[in-house]
Amino acid sequence: MARLVVPGALRADADGRRSIEIAGATVREALDRLAAEVPRLERRLRDERGALRQHVLVFVDAVDIRDAAGQDTALERESDVYVVAAMSGGFRG
Repeated sequence: MARLVVPGALRADADGRRSIEIAGATVREALDRLAAEVPRLERRLRDERGALRQHVLVFVDAVDIRDAAGQDTALERESDVYVVAAMSGGFRG
């Protein structure tokens, strides 16, 4: 199974867990299963249509899924899936 690494800001929605074992051949399948197991966390990651929320970035190992196949990015058995809150705004120098 792959492992979803839960960032500190979302741990309350994951019952305090730092990581969660997730099954699925793709990120989408894993998040669909996460919806059944930890619905509060999944709702923070995806909207009601199943799209990733605007400020959520997902990486499989070191690859941003936006640079791969999006939610259809394949998961290997030992993959680590990282969730990161995107930073927005501009540089003020």
